[in-house]
Amino acid sequence: MMTGMNTEFCDPAELAALREIFASRPDAVPPAGWEAVRSFEAEHGVVLPEPYRTFVAEICDGLRAGPPYYGLLPLAITPSDWGSDRPERLLAEPFPLTAAWLWEEEEEAEEALPGQEFETRMDSVFGHGSLLLGTDGCGMYWHLIVTGPQRGHIWLIDENGAIPFGTRPGTSLMPGSPGFAGWVTHWAQGRSWFADV
Repeated sequence: MMTGMNTEFCDPAELAALREIFASRPDAVPPAGWEAVRSFEAEHGVVLPEPYRTFVAEICDGLRAGPPYYGLLPLAITPSDWGSDRPERLLAEPFPLTAAWLWEEEEEAEEALPGQEFETRMDSVFGHGSLLLGTDGCGMYWHLIVTGPQRGHIWLIDENGAIPFGTRPGTSLMPGSPGFAGWVTHWAQGRSWFADV
């Protein structure tokens, strides 16, 4: 698990950087306000990690185009392609991962030893402890982790697996500064999400 991120207090420098990035965006949705943020938190039994919490309340509650590719979702909205057959999203339940998990490796093991554990674990990765930030299409969803050891980190979860964004160069497929501000800054700089392989 990465350390050094403060998810309890909003860093004024991070907030200033987010304000600057979104100030020039004509497609930004107005902020939700503190009442809406606190109501969402009470409904789901979570406290959103900073700086996302202050960002949604004071700066912007969504973006019609990038990040991600199809826009930053407003608080409490799921992408139109999310599907109605998925299990209920439980934000107060801890996100179960602390390291990348590629489904294919697990599926091969499941063929030799069939059971429900794989499906149950996959459902919890998609539905526990994370807020959907948006989609890059083709089933690629960006999640902000709101509960558990990875709280405040951003993960890309798709048909191939779950990968955390923002780890030291050379140790991840997606190196960069961890957390919401690091993820947005990475996008605003036009950098590729993935490390050169």
